[in-house]
Amino acid sequence: MRYRALLMLLIAIVAGLAAVLMAARWMQQQGGERGRIAVAASDVELGARLTPEMIRMVEWPLTSVPPGAFTEGNKLEGRVVMSAVHRGEPLLDSRLAAEGSKGGLSAVMPEGKRAMTVRVNDVIGVAGFALPGSFVDIMVNTQEEGSPRADRDHTVSKIVLERILVLAVAQESDRDSTKPKVVSAVTLELTPEQAEILDLARSVGTLSLVLRNQTESRLAGTSGATKAQLLGVKPVPATASAPTTRSATRRTTIVARAAAAPAAAPAPSSANCVEVIRGLNRVTECF
Repeated sequence: MRYRALLMLLIAIVAGLAAVLMAARWMQQQGGERGRIAVAASDVELGARLTPEMIRMVEWPLTSVPPGAFTEGNKLEGRVVMSAVHRGEPLLDSRLAAEGSKGGLSAVMPEGKRAMTVRVNDVIGVAGFALPGSFVDIMVNTQEEGSPRADRDHTVSKIVLERILVLAVAQESDRDSTKPKVVSAVTLELTPEQAEILDLARSVGTLSLVLRNQTESRLAGTSGATKAQLLGVKPVPATASAPTTRSATRRTTIVARAAAAPAAAPAPSSANCVEVIRGLNRVTECF
C-alpha cells in the first residue's frame, strides 16, 4: 500500500513536470525567439541628447522588433531625440536626429525650415493654448495701403499665414503637455518665404495667433475684413466731375473777358473831322 502511494506521487510529479515543459514550449512558440533591444530608461524630452543613464536593454520578441530598433545601447550615446520618448518605449532611428547633431531645437527642425520667435500675451497667444506641436494661423491688424497710420476708419485684419507649427513656448518644447501656459514669446516653424512675410507683418501692424484644428490642412484663403464690412456700411462713390479740356477752359476765359470789357465807342463820321497840320505832325480832329 505504501509503495502504491509513492508510485502515485511519482506519477503526479512526472505529469506536472511534463505539463510545465509543454506550457513553456507553447509559450516559446507563441512568442518566438527573443532578443534584446534598447528602450528609454526614463522619459526623454524633445531635443535631448541620450546618455547611458537614459538607455536600458530589455528582451523583446524578434518577430515584433520595430524597424530601426537598436540591439546595442552604446550606438545610441550622444544621439538627439526628435520627439519626446516615454519610459519603456523603443529608441528608433527614425525618431533620432542625424549623427553628429547637437542638442537643442535646431537639431529637430526639418531641412529647409526656419525657427522664428514672436512676442505674445494672454490674448495674442490664445490664452496659452498655443502649445508646442499645435498649429496656428497668423493674423495682422493694420491700415489699408495709402491711408494714414492713425486712420482707424481704414483698418483691415487679414490672415497672412496659415497652418504654422508651434515649435516652442518660451524655452519649453515639450509636445506632450496639454496644460495651457501663458508666455511672452512663441517660436514658430516657417519656410524662408514665410519668415519674410511674418517679419513684415509684425512691423506694419499687430499680430494675433488663431488656433486651428490639428488635422485640418485646407487653407481658408480669406480676403480680409475692413471696418466698412464690419459695420455693414457701403462706401460712398466719389462724385464724378465732367472733364474740362484746356481748350474749353481757354474759350471760357476769353468769353468772360469779352463780356467784362466795355463796349467800344462807335467810330466817328468822316464828315465832322478836320485834318490839322502842326509842323511835321498831321492830326485829324473830329467834332
